[in-house]
Amino acid sequence: MKNTDQENCTLTLVIPSYNEAESLKSYMQELLLFAEQQNWVIILVDDGSKDNTAQVIAPYLSNPRLTVIKHKVNRGYGGAIKSGIRNVQTKYCVTIDADGQHQLEDVKSLLVTMVSNDADLIVGNRKGSNASGWFRELGKSIIRHVAKIMMPLTIYDINSGMKMYDSKLAKQYINLCPDTMAFSDIITLIFIYRRNLVLEKPIQINSRTAGTSTINIRTAFDTVIEIVNIVVLFNPLRIFLPLSISLILLSVIWATPLLISGKGLAVGALLGFTTGLIFFALGLIAEQLGNIRRLEANKNE
Repeated sequence: MKNTDQENCTLTLVIPSYNEAESLKSYMQELLLFAEQQNWVIILVDDGSKDNTAQVIAPYLSNPRLTVIKHKVNRGYGGAIKSGIRNVQTKYCVTIDADGQHQLEDVKSLLVTMVSNDADLIVGNRKGSNASGWFRELGKSIIRHVAKIMMPLTIYDINSGMKMYDSKLAKQYINLCPDTMAFSDIITLIFIYRRNLVLEKPIQINSRTAGTSTINIRTAFDTVIEIVNIVVLFNPLRIFLPLSISLILLSVIWATPLLISGKGLAVGALLGFTTGLIFFALGLIAEQLGNIRRLEANKNE
C-alpha cells in the first residue's frame, strides 16, 4: 500500500480486473476522483490480463490512492479478490467490478448501512435489475435454489459482485473460498454459517458498455459444486443424513412385506440398509474432517 494516510480512511475498494482495458479507459478517472472525494483508497488487481490493461492504468500509477497488484498469470475472479483483500488496511472493504456496471453512489449507501447496523457483510442486491440477460438470470436462479436446499438462506443475491466486508473477517474467511467465480457465493455462505450479521441493500446496475462477460454455463456448474463442498465443510450431515435416512426407510418399506409373507430378506433391501448406514458414517467422518480443516484455515491467518 502506498503512503496515503490509512488511519483516516475507512474503506478500500477492491477491484478485480481481467481483460477490462476498454471499460477501465472510461472508468479509472471517475473512480479515482470519487475515492478522493470520499477519502477512500483503491486496490486494483490486474489478474493476468492479456489486453492493454497495463497501458490503460499506467498514467494513474502515481496516484497515492491507487495500489495495483499484478498477477503474472490469471488466477481467477476469486483469486484476484483474495489478493486484494489480503492487502487491505482499512476497517472495511468493498468489491466492485472493473466493467463499470456498479454505481459508485451505491458504495456510499452500503457503507452507511454497514456502520449504522454494525454489520459484518452487506450484499448489494441487484433484484429487479435488467442489466443481465435471461440466460444469466436463469443460472443465478438455479444457484440460489440449490443454496436454499442446502442451508437456511435469507439473502437473495448471494453471487452479487458488490459486497462490503468487515476486513478482519474477510481476511479470515477467504482461505476457505475458491479462486473461481464461485467466490462471491461461497464467501456469503461462510459469513452466514459463521453466524455473522449479513444484510442486503438494493443497488442499481449499469449496462456493460465495453468488453465481454466471462460467465457461462460452466461457471454455474462450478458454483453448484462449490456450494456442495462448503456445505460438506460446515454441515456435512445436512447432505449425508437425509441420504442415510431415505435409504434406510426405503429398505425397511421394501423388506417388511417380504418378511411378513415369510419370503426372507431381499438382497436389495439389505444393500440399501447397509448403504444408508455407510452414508451416516461418512457424514460423521466428514464432520470431523471439516472441523480439522476449519481449524487449519484459522491458524493460517
